[in-house]
Amino acid sequence: MSQVLLSAKGLRLAFGGVKAADGIDLDVRHGEFLAIIGPNGAGKTTFINMTTGYLRPQAGRIEFDGKPILGLSPRAIVRRGIGRSFQLPQLFSEHTVLENAALAIAARRGIWSPFTPLLRPRWRDEAMDLLDRFGLRAVAESRADALNEGARKLADIAMAVALEPSLLLMDEPTSGVAAAEKMVIVETLVRVLRSTGVTAVFVEHDMDVVARFADRVAVWSQGRIAALGPPGEVLADPKVRREVIGIAANA
Repeated sequence: MSQVLLSAKGLRLAFGGVKAADGIDLDVRHGEFLAIIGPNGAGKTTFINMTTGYLRPQAGRIEFDGKPILGLSPRAIVRRGIGRSFQLPQLFSEHTVLENAALAIAARRGIWSPFTPLLRPRWRDEAMDLLDRFGLRAVAESRADALNEGARKLADIAMAVALEPSLLLMDEPTSGVAAAEKMVIVETLVRVLRSTGVTAVFVEHDMDVVARFADRVAVWSQGRIAALGPPGEVLADPKVRREVIGIAANA
């Protein structure tokens, strides 16, 4: 069995009477692509927010690479090696795609300031190499707000990868993307992440994407994990198909 990279045990968090996390236990293994599925409001994004320091659970613990991370700030968690992307891409819209990538590289090095040239040759070369890997060289000089949604998603995730995480959590990486683009985008993500050894957890509503690219699937329902296993097994489960996939497919 692969070594555990991220371990969450007994996570609980309620908003009023709504249980967003009701005893979540989950181990994420080194090198795997784990899909999280479930209806809206099931607690999927809450789990990502707890793992990345944006929310603190009321009970439970989270360990990354064998060390506790609960209570750390989002910035400190990034420095530990956990990256994330958001459902809505977090880009500097008035900057070019190349400048966005260079900003992420500068942030990783901790040496950027408003008085430092952003596109110094070394950063520019590294940023262009990053964009090449994501198939974004052709739009490197375009402003981020001029991109279609698929390219915006790729650019957002490229910025997260620029921080050199060992674990990347992605919240609906194909949401808002044209159906014809989805598979190409996820193929690109999987190729880049596997080539760099990044473990990935991604929230997804498209079951074709899940079936094709996930190593395991965790099914969220009312703040709990209702099923966990290989996609062929989980997606064929009658209860999952009836209560979760039917809802998720129409979300």
